[in-house]
Amino acid sequence: MSLSELLAVAVEAIRRHRLRSALTLCGIVMGVATVVSVISIISGLNGFVQAKILAMNPDVLVFTKYGIIRNRVEFVLARRRKAMTLAEARWIERECRSCAAIGAVSKHMDAVHVRKLRIPDVEIRGHTANMASMVRLDLDAGRTFTVAEEEHAAAVAILGSEVKDRLFPTVNPVGQTIYVRGYPLRVIGTQTRQGNFLGQNRDSVVITPITLVQKILTASDEVAIYLRPRRGLAGLEAAQDEVRRLLRSLRKTPFASEDPFGIVGSEAVQTLWGSLTSGAFALMVLISGISLVVGAIVIANILFISVVERTSEIGMRMAVGARRRDIMRQFLLEATLLAGAGGVIGVLLGSLTAQLVAPVFPADVRPVFAAIGLGLALLTGLAAGIAPALAASRVPPIEALRFE
Repeated sequence: MSLSELLAVAVEAIRRHRLRSALTLCGIVMGVATVVSVISIISGLNGFVQAKILAMNPDVLVFTKYGIIRNRVEFVLARRRKAMTLAEARWIERECRSCAAIGAVSKHMDAVHVRKLRIPDVEIRGHTANMASMVRLDLDAGRTFTVAEEEHAAAVAILGSEVKDRLFPTVNPVGQTIYVRGYPLRVIGTQTRQGNFLGQNRDSVVITPITLVQKILTASDEVAIYLRPRRGLAGLEAAQDEVRRLLRSLRKTPFASEDPFGIVGSEAVQTLWGSLTSGAFALMVLISGISLVVGAIVIANILFISVVERTSEIGMRMAVGARRRDIMRQFLLEATLLAGAGGVIGVLLGSLTAQLVAPVFPADVRPVFAAIGLGLALLTGLAAGIAPALAASRVPPIEALRFE
């Protein structure tokens, strides 16, 4: 029999039992949808982390109170630490011989308003003037503030894209005035859109000189200290060790005690992120694998039932010249068509799921992910159809003709 004839017979067999065929697809659909959606989300998150979370240069280290927290015990211990301060950052800047630059960042939550327009809970982020050389601010318009503006706690600000859109939807905000707790700030620049990450809005931010935040807006002196070595990546380890010694000496930390601070670098973040995504990928493999195995079992079971129901048909076809391999190919084709249909639905469902969660978890849906999902479905169907196809091809023609 030709492939077109086998295809027509297989499609007709599936069409005769629409409900049964549809229910058979559920396991395949869930497995493929899981594969496509999770791979798309992990790929999107990896790209986002690479572009946004690791926005600082690879030769920049950050010293903070918390560092990288991996579990609850680390969080509890980190909370007991003394916060890093701007005074410590200034002292390290004077004393560190292997450091090209030392910067600091402080954070404060407050409301921002212009006339009757008000945005609550905006992150007011204080920067030292040299932070522009350590992290990519990605300005859409305007400029950053100068060293003189930082020293004099100048009332200037750079707006995140959401703050800009909500307070100045129709006009250029550069040169305009915003108010934080009634204190006027002149807008000197705007950031490009950063997007959301894990539910955190990275565009609801106002960047000002760190001195303004600490002198005017908050009583907290906590900062994160940024370090860039003189010799770039080659001098990163030496600069890290020197700053560690300086901070431990400044805080009179005993020799045998752990560092009273955390250190964050792009390499450490990439390592942590890699371990998190590999865990998510392993979980995805487990869940989708179970779904695909269940789907394969269901397809095989339905085809075994179909072999029994169609024994007379098999005998008739063999009596008029159909060969065993034709019968086997027919049932393999039916299994592959069923799994392929489930794969197509699963790809569409997985892609839709990835797009729906994109505002919270950046997703990157690519054709190659759809091809992987569809390929897994077809392989599952082929594997599921082998045993029923062999059973059908081995039915004796005489007994099949007598079967009722």
